[in-house]
Amino acid sequence: MELSLTDARIIVTAGAGGIGRAIVDAFREEGAQVATCDIDDSALATLPDDVFRQKVDVADSRALTQFIEAAVKHLGGLDCLVNNAGIAGPTGRIEALEVGQVEQCLAICLTSQFVTIGRAVPHLRQSRNPSIVNISSLAGRLGFKLRSPYAAAKWGVIGLTKSMAIELGPDKIRVNAVLPGIVSGDRQRRVLEARAEAKGASFEETEREAFSFTSIHDYVTPQQIADQVVFLASPRSKTLSGQAISVCGDTGMLG
Repeated sequence: MELSLTDARIIVTAGAGGIGRAIVDAFREEGAQVATCDIDDSALATLPDDVFRQKVDVADSRALTQFIEAAVKHLGGLDCLVNNAGIAGPTGRIEALEVGQVEQCLAICLTSQFVTIGRAVPHLRQSRNPSIVNISSLAGRLGFKLRSPYAAAKWGVIGLTKSMAIELGPDKIRVNAVLPGIVSGDRQRRVLEARAEAKGASFEETEREAFSFTSIHDYVTPQQIADQVVFLASPRSKTLSGQAISVCGDTGMLG
Protein backbone atom coordinates (compact mmCIF):
# COMPACT_ATOMS: atom_id res chain seq x y z
CA MET A 1 0.00 0.00 0.00
CA GLU A 2 1.39 3.37 -1.03
CA LEU A 3 1.18 5.71 1.98
CA SER A 4 2.55 8.84 0.30
CA LEU A 5 4.87 9.75 3.16
CA THR A 6 8.05 10.39 1.16
CA ASP A 7 9.75 13.46 2.65
CA ALA A 8 7.02 13.83 5.28
CA ARG A 9 8.37 15.65 8.35
CA ILE A 10 7.84 13.67 11.55
CA ILE A 11 8.61 14.21 15.23
CA VAL A 12 8.54 11.19 17.56
CA THR A 13 9.15 11.57 21.29
CA ALA A 14 11.15 8.83 23.04
CA GLY A 15 12.13 7.31 19.72
CA ALA A 16 15.45 5.64 20.53
CA GLY A 17 14.14 2.33 21.81
CA GLY A 18 11.13 0.02 22.09
CA ILE A 19 7.90 1.17 20.43
CA GLY A 20 9.40 4.58 19.68
CA ARG A 21 12.32 3.10 17.75
CA ALA A 22 9.94 0.89 15.77
CA ILE A 23 7.92 4.01 14.88
CA VAL A 24 11.04 5.92 13.80
CA ASP A 25 12.19 3.02 11.64
CA ALA A 26 8.75 2.57 10.07
CA PHE A 27 8.57 6.21 9.04
CA ARG A 28 12.09 6.08 7.60
CA GLU A 29 11.13 3.02 5.55
CA GLU A 30 8.35 5.13 4.02
CA GLY A 31 10.87 7.79 3.06
CA ALA A 32 9.96 10.29 5.77
CA GLN A 33 12.33 12.67 7.55
CA VAL A 34 12.35 11.99 11.29
CA ALA A 35 13.41 13.86 14.42
CA THR A 36 13.31 12.32 17.86
CA CYS A 37 14.31 12.83 21.47
CA ASP A 38 15.06 10.40 24.26
CA ILE A 39 16.57 10.37 27.73
CA ASP A 40 18.88 7.43 26.93
CA ASP A 41 22.24 8.58 25.51
CA SER A 42 23.38 5.11 24.49
CA ALA A 43 20.13 4.36 22.67
CA LEU A 44 20.25 7.72 20.86
CA ALA A 45 23.72 6.81 19.60
CA THR A 46 22.31 3.76 17.78
CA LEU A 47 19.96 5.81 15.61
CA PRO A 48 20.81 6.22 11.90
CA ASP A 49 22.75 9.36 10.99
CA ASP A 50 19.82 10.86 9.08
CA VAL A 51 17.64 11.01 12.21
CA PHE A 52 17.79 14.34 14.06
CA ARG A 53 18.09 13.56 17.76
CA GLN A 54 18.46 15.29 21.12
CA LYS A 55 18.70 14.07 24.68
CA VAL A 56 15.58 15.35 26.46
CA ASP A 57 13.73 14.56 29.67
CA VAL A 58 10.14 15.15 28.53
CA ALA A 59 9.16 16.03 32.10
CA ASP A 60 11.24 19.20 31.59
CA SER A 61 8.80 21.39 29.66
CA ARG A 62 11.45 23.98 28.76
CA ALA A 63 13.82 21.39 27.29
CA LEU A 64 10.91 19.72 25.48
CA THR A 65 9.82 23.04 23.97
CA GLN A 66 13.36 23.74 22.79
CA PHE A 67 13.53 20.30 21.18
CA ILE A 68 10.28 20.79 19.26
CA GLU A 69 11.46 24.12 17.90
CA ALA A 70 14.91 22.75 16.96
CA ALA A 71 13.35 19.69 15.31
CA VAL A 72 10.91 21.75 13.25
CA LYS A 73 13.73 24.03 12.14
CA HIS A 74 15.85 21.04 11.12
CA LEU A 75 12.97 19.36 9.26
CA GLY A 76 11.83 22.56 7.59
CA GLY A 77 8.30 22.19 8.92
CA LEU A 78 6.10 19.54 10.48
CA ASP A 79 3.51 17.09 9.16
CA CYS A 80 3.05 14.68 12.07
CA LEU A 81 3.72 14.68 15.81
CA VAL A 82 3.86 11.29 17.54
CA ASN A 83 3.65 11.50 21.33
CA ASN A 84 5.23 8.23 22.38
CA ALA A 85 7.09 9.12 25.59
CA GLY A 86 5.89 7.32 28.69
CA ILE A 87 6.92 5.37 31.77
CA ALA A 88 5.29 2.51 33.62
CA GLY A 89 4.98 4.44 36.86
CA PRO A 90 4.79 2.86 40.31
CA THR A 91 3.10 -0.46 41.05
CA GLY A 92 1.18 -0.73 44.30
CA ARG A 93 -1.99 -0.02 46.21
CA ILE A 94 -3.15 3.59 46.32
CA GLU A 95 -2.33 4.06 50.01
CA ALA A 96 1.28 2.99 49.43
CA LEU A 97 2.04 5.24 46.44
CA GLU A 98 4.49 8.11 46.85
CA VAL A 99 3.25 11.47 45.58
CA GLY A 100 6.52 12.13 43.76
CA GLN A 101 6.19 8.92 41.77
CA VAL A 102 2.61 9.76 40.83
CA GLU A 103 3.58 13.27 39.73
CA GLN A 104 6.46 11.96 37.63
CA CYS A 105 4.20 9.45 35.87
CA LEU A 106 1.62 12.13 35.05
CA ALA A 107 4.30 14.57 33.90
CA ILE A 108 5.88 12.15 31.45
CA CYS A 109 2.80 10.28 30.24
CA LEU A 110 0.32 13.16 30.02
CA THR A 111 1.63 16.67 30.66
CA SER A 112 4.39 16.25 28.08
CA GLN A 113 1.73 15.71 25.43
CA PHE A 114 0.07 19.03 26.30
CA VAL A 115 3.46 20.71 25.86
CA THR A 116 4.37 19.11 22.54
CA ILE A 117 0.93 19.62 20.99
CA GLY A 118 0.86 23.26 22.03
CA ARG A 119 4.25 23.88 20.41
CA ALA A 120 3.55 21.78 17.33
CA VAL A 121 0.12 23.09 16.30
CA PRO A 122 1.30 26.38 14.73
CA HIS A 123 3.63 24.38 12.49
CA LEU A 124 1.06 21.67 11.71
CA ARG A 125 -1.34 24.33 10.45
CA GLN A 126 1.10 24.92 7.59
CA SER A 127 1.06 21.25 6.50
CA ARG A 128 -1.03 19.74 3.70
CA ASN A 129 -1.36 16.50 5.68
CA PRO A 130 -1.26 17.40 9.37
CA SER A 131 -1.77 14.83 12.10
CA ILE A 132 -1.05 14.01 15.74
CA VAL A 133 -0.84 10.48 17.09
CA ASN A 134 -0.81 10.05 20.87
CA ILE A 135 0.28 6.75 22.35
CA SER A 136 -2.13 5.87 25.15
CA SER A 137 -2.66 2.34 26.48
CA LEU A 138 -5.38 -0.21 26.94
CA ALA A 139 -5.09 0.83 30.59
CA GLY A 140 -6.53 4.13 29.41
CA ARG A 141 -9.76 2.37 28.46
CA LEU A 142 -10.03 -0.47 30.96
CA GLY A 143 -8.18 0.75 34.05
CA PHE A 144 -5.43 -1.27 35.71
CA LYS A 145 -5.38 -2.48 39.33
CA LEU A 146 -2.14 -1.60 41.16
CA ARG A 147 -1.15 0.70 38.25
CA SER A 148 -3.52 3.61 38.95
CA PRO A 149 -1.12 6.50 38.13
CA TYR A 150 -0.34 4.99 34.74
CA ALA A 151 -3.98 4.20 33.99
CA ALA A 152 -5.07 7.70 35.05
CA ALA A 153 -2.46 9.31 32.80
CA LYS A 154 -3.44 7.14 29.84
CA TRP A 155 -7.15 7.87 30.35
CA GLY A 156 -6.10 11.52 30.28
CA VAL A 157 -4.35 10.98 26.94
CA ILE A 158 -7.62 9.74 25.43
CA GLY A 159 -9.49 12.76 26.77
CA LEU A 160 -6.80 15.06 25.40
CA THR A 161 -6.95 13.30 22.04
CA LYS A 162 -10.69 13.65 21.68
CA SER A 163 -10.63 17.28 22.81
CA MET A 164 -7.83 18.15 20.38
CA ALA A 165 -9.62 16.40 17.52
CA ILE A 166 -12.61 18.69 18.10
CA GLU A 167 -10.52 21.80 18.66
CA LEU A 168 -8.17 21.27 15.71
CA GLY A 169 -10.69 19.83 13.27
CA PRO A 170 -11.31 23.22 11.60
CA ASP A 171 -7.56 23.28 10.81
CA LYS A 172 -7.82 19.82 9.20
CA ILE A 173 -5.43 18.46 11.83
CA ARG A 174 -6.29 14.85 12.60
CA VAL A 175 -5.73 13.68 16.18
CA ASN A 176 -5.90 10.02 17.17
CA ALA A 177 -4.71 7.77 19.98
CA VAL A 178 -3.24 4.27 19.72
CA LEU A 179 -3.81 1.94 22.67
CA PRO A 180 -1.25 -0.88 22.86
CA GLY A 181 -2.13 -4.00 24.79
CA ILE A 182 0.53 -6.38 26.14
CA VAL A 183 3.57 -5.40 24.09
CA SER A 184 6.65 -7.61 23.87
CA GLY A 185 9.91 -6.22 25.19
CA ASP A 186 11.91 -5.42 28.32
CA ARG A 187 9.48 -2.78 29.58
CA GLN A 188 6.54 -5.20 29.59
CA ARG A 189 8.65 -7.84 31.31
CA ARG A 190 9.52 -5.34 34.06
CA VAL A 191 5.84 -4.44 34.44
CA LEU A 192 4.86 -8.09 34.84
CA GLU A 193 7.74 -8.72 37.25
CA ALA A 194 6.69 -5.77 39.43
CA ARG A 195 3.09 -6.96 39.35
CA ALA A 196 4.12 -10.49 40.27
CA GLU A 197 6.12 -9.18 43.23
CA ALA A 198 3.24 -6.99 44.39
CA LYS A 199 0.85 -9.95 44.28
CA GLY A 200 3.28 -12.49 45.71
CA ALA A 201 3.01 -14.61 42.55
CA SER A 202 5.50 -15.98 40.05
CA PHE A 203 6.24 -14.27 36.74
CA GLU A 204 4.80 -17.24 34.85
CA GLU A 205 1.53 -17.11 36.81
CA THR A 206 1.24 -13.37 36.26
CA GLU A 207 1.92 -13.71 32.53
CA ARG A 208 -0.68 -16.49 32.18
CA GLU A 209 -3.24 -14.38 34.03
CA ALA A 210 -2.57 -11.41 31.74
CA PHE A 211 -3.14 -13.48 28.62
CA SER A 212 -6.23 -15.16 30.08
CA PHE A 213 -8.14 -11.94 29.40
CA THR A 214 -7.23 -11.83 25.70
CA SER A 215 -8.73 -13.59 22.69
CA ILE A 216 -5.33 -13.85 20.99
CA HIS A 217 -2.91 -15.18 23.58
CA ASP A 218 0.18 -13.48 22.26
CA TYR A 219 2.22 -10.33 22.71
CA VAL A 220 1.64 -7.32 20.49
CA THR A 221 4.88 -6.36 18.75
CA PRO A 222 6.31 -2.82 18.54
CA GLN A 223 6.16 -3.17 14.75
CA GLN A 224 2.38 -3.65 14.86
CA ILE A 225 2.03 -0.42 16.85
CA ALA A 226 4.34 1.36 14.41
CA ASP A 227 2.33 0.15 11.42
CA GLN A 228 -0.84 1.63 12.91
CA VAL A 229 0.86 4.95 13.68
CA VAL A 230 2.28 5.28 10.16
CA PHE A 231 -1.12 4.59 8.62
CA LEU A 232 -2.73 7.27 10.80
CA ALA A 233 -0.11 9.76 9.65
CA SER A 234 -0.73 9.02 5.98
CA PRO A 235 -3.20 10.77 3.65
CA ARG A 236 -5.12 7.47 3.60
CA SER A 237 -6.46 8.51 7.02
CA LYS A 238 -7.58 11.98 6.00
CA THR A 239 -11.03 11.68 7.65
CA LEU A 240 -9.97 9.50 10.59
CA SER A 241 -9.81 11.63 13.73
CA GLY A 242 -10.83 11.58 17.37
CA GLN A 243 -10.37 7.82 17.62
CA ALA A 244 -8.84 5.64 20.34
CA ILE A 245 -7.65 2.58 18.43
CA SER A 246 -6.72 -0.54 20.39
CA VAL A 247 -3.98 -2.88 19.17
CA CYS A 248 -4.36 -5.50 21.85
CA GLY A 249 -5.42 -8.98 20.67
CA ASP A 250 -8.95 -8.27 21.94
CA THR A 251 -8.19 -7.79 25.62
CA GLY A 252 -11.21 -7.58 27.91
CA MET A 253 -9.47 -6.73 31.18
CA LEU A 254 -6.09 -5.91 32.65
CA GLY A 255 -6.05 -8.08 35.74
